[in-house]
Amino acid sequence: MKVGFLVCIWFVLCGCCMGRFVVEKNSLRVTSPDSIKEVYECAIGNFGVPQYGGTMVGNVMYPKTNQKSCKNFSDFDVFYKSKPGGMPVFLLVDRGDCFFTLKAWNAQQAGAGAILVADDRVEPLITMDTPEEEDAKADYLQDITIPSALISKSLGDSIKKELSKGEMVNINLDWREALPHPDDRVEYEFWTNSNDECGPKCESQREFVKHFKGAAQILEQKGYTQFSPHYITWYCPEAFILSKQCKSQCINHGRYCDPDPEQDFSKGYDGKDVVLQNLRQACFFKVANESGKPWLWWDYVTDFAIRCPMKEKKYTKECADQVIKSLGFDVKQIEKCVGDPEADTDNPVLKAEQDTQIGKGARGDVTILPTLIINNRQYRGKLDKGAVLKAICSGFEETTEPAICLTEEIETNECLESNGGCWQDKAANITACQDTFRGRVCECPVVQGVKFVGDGYTHCEASGALRCEINNGGCWKGTQNGRAYSACIDDHTKGCKCPPGFKGDGVNSCEGM
Repeated sequence: MKVGFLVCIWFVLCGCCMGRFVVEKNSLRVTSPDSIKEVYECAIGNFGVPQYGGTMVGNVMYPKTNQKSCKNFSDFDVFYKSKPGGMPVFLLVDRGDCFFTLKAWNAQQAGAGAILVADDRVEPLITMDTPEEEDAKADYLQDITIPSALISKSLGDSIKKELSKGEMVNINLDWREALPHPDDRVEYEFWTNSNDECGPKCESQREFVKHFKGAAQILEQKGYTQFSPHYITWYCPEAFILSKQCKSQCINHGRYCDPDPEQDFSKGYDGKDVVLQNLRQACFFKVANESGKPWLWWDYVTDFAIRCPMKEKKYTKECADQVIKSLGFDVKQIEKCVGDPEADTDNPVLKAEQDTQIGKGARGDVTILPTLIINNRQYRGKLDKGAVLKAICSGFEETTEPAICLTEEIETNECLESNGGCWQDKAANITACQDTFRGRVCECPVVQGVKFVGDGYTHCEASGALRCEINNGGCWKGTQNGRAYSACIDDHTKGCKCPPGFKGDGVNSCEGM
């Protein structure tokens, strides 16, 4: 068994695996003054919203105070919002003393159109990243919208020198070639995880999948994209295969492992539970893809996240099987693909996933979750439907973009097939399936002022004072001696109760005594 891919014994706790990381760059052109007029490289940050497919022109300003942008500029009564008709301000700040994301947020709050961070050392450009997990709970992280770029120390010094002489420094940021467009179809990968207990990153990933799936499904159904989901797993070092850590976090005798969700081996779910759910999701995609409907993967993972959360102890095979069945798939096909997790052999699906993790060409090794790869380039920026859709659309040649790249006035029509896997009352023609641009959602409806309550997938029932007006509240009704009787309790309670003189369950039958 190969173990060279892993370089940390305690990968099960910290996921500290070294990989070949590629810094994504874009062009920065200084258009004035003539003394520094040239094209330079800059590194795209892993936050904010890069203007994929476009350009942005601005005037550079370097603050007299708060030069590292670690404090709110309003504390110094300094603002950088451009006046109507003026070019955006590109705020140049120095590296150091606080997170890159805080620098960007303070610049954005001050009105800057973009932020340039000047390196404080002579070195190859790096990717500015979001804080580590324990520091990633700041509310502002998901609200950063301005583009950011790291520039070299020498360029930063040159710009500062020109500004100190009173020269105006104009810069053109160009993202048009950040993503290549080799053909008329965009190919992209989403590296994800079924674990929902990893903090803010899990929460943002779950929200992204829920909101992006409608657009993803439209692009896939019309043949504009070829999408594939992927899952990261690690090898257990051969010397530790029999350890408690590897046994609780790995399947197939240490070949495929994931960290413990709670980082506590004595409670909750284990890493191997996550590996199995990841494998089940990968197998669902494989089966759906073979049936010609790969886009249903988005429904599966969205529904699983809603119906089978870890916190409610529903992160189980049984719950996953219910979701699979609701989408019209054969559970046995998925089980065949999953195989035997106790077998001392390679699992074909997970083996292929590990091989795919290794970077090729312009793409580095995938070691961080979540990660998007678009046309073999790692996406940089906010994990947000609009930002990601813009990045995917920039992968098309100009003027060949699909309509969804130009408008959001579109529905998915997923409810037309198998009612989208949602609850419905055929007799009353009521359904929980709703088509939106986000994709179909299963939400109990409001009908004629009566609100239905339930999970939207397996059941919805009328509630409130008027509930008996809709399909008799789902209760029994009948006639005896020419008089109509009902088991629906027409008040603010819910439930069915046979009327006086009758006995039964109130739902299916009531018989006169």
